[in-house]
Amino acid sequence: MRHADRMAGSGTAGSGGSVHGMGGMGGVSGIGGQQQPMGIRATAGRYALLPLRIFLGVTFLYAGIDKLTDSAFLSDSGSGSIGELMRQVRDTSAVPWLVDQALKDPTAFGYAMAYGELAVGLGILVGLLSRLAAFGGALISLSLWLTVSWQSDPYYYGNDLAYLMAWLPLVLAGAPYLSLDVVISRRRRRQGSQLFT
Repeated sequence: MRHADRMAGSGTAGSGGSVHGMGGMGGVSGIGGQQQPMGIRATAGRYALLPLRIFLGVTFLYAGIDKLTDSAFLSDSGSGSIGELMRQVRDTSAVPWLVDQALKDPTAFGYAMAYGELAVGLGILVGLLSRLAAFGGALISLSLWLTVSWQSDPYYYGNDLAYLMAWLPLVLAGAPYLSLDVVISRRRRRQGSQLFT
């Protein structure tokens, strides 16, 4: 923000408002202290994580549905099964003990992964417990990188590392716009202010 922008409206809220930070974006507080956007840059900055939320949410929803509707994947053995995949990557994995845990019951592991991807995808799309959903997505991506994608050479051929990095901004920021988290937070604030007025 430029120095002149910081100085604008430096009087009391009643005499023109004051400039405040809005998550890194400038905004002028007007009547009632509500933040007013200051143009297209502020709007673009505010919704910058929305395309990432949509992409990751749809991708993880699709991945979960794809696994649940693929009977071959949810088998202990056979071509295209989770069990066969785990056996293939066991010796090249960075964490063979994790693969060993999955191999104890590959079908249960496959279901857990599929339902985890569904929960993460839905949570981040609608913005419900969004930081927790993003953390879950990061954990899934991390485990896939350390097991399935670990053998990729060079490392950037494996896409699970890129997914892990894509989840981190959402772990930090959550879903501050167009989300159920925001609706719930506003409702709680309104109910709290009604109790104490």
